[in-house]
Amino acid sequence: MIRVSRSIHIPDREVQFRFIQASGPGGQNVNKVASAVELRFDARHTRALPEDVRDRLLLRSGKRVNNKGVLVIQARRYRSQERNRQDAIDRLIRLVRNAAVKQKTRRQTKPTGASQERRLESKRRRSSTKQRRRREPAPTE
Repeated sequence: MIRVSRSIHIPDREVQFRFIQASGPGGQNVNKVASAVELRFDARHTRALPEDVRDRLLLRSGKRVNNKGVLVIQARRYRSQERNRQDAIDRLIRLVRNAAVKQKTRRQTKPTGASQERRLESKRRRSSTKQRRRREPAPTE
């Protein structure tokens, strides 16, 4: 059982691990041991997450979610299989926790009078700077 928060737990049966050979550091060991981890979590069909959290997770995960709604996390940061496995779990927990946080809805506010005045003043200053840069037309006689 992966504990994300007090109210959110992901059962172990919903998370699959696949161990693959990693590239990068490790010397000869990297060619012999499958130390990289690929974690797969079916985010679209899980019952472990509330519907709103599941929808936000799918939206915020970007390229990590395939067209079937499966979240794929690859962890190959460490040389050891167990540390990569834990890294993948930690990243899944972080993603789900971020999805559990609801964004505040933005309420439109009116700009203050002072901010409007500052904006107009900066436009006037910019305009006068550009006018001073212009070349004067050649006299016609």
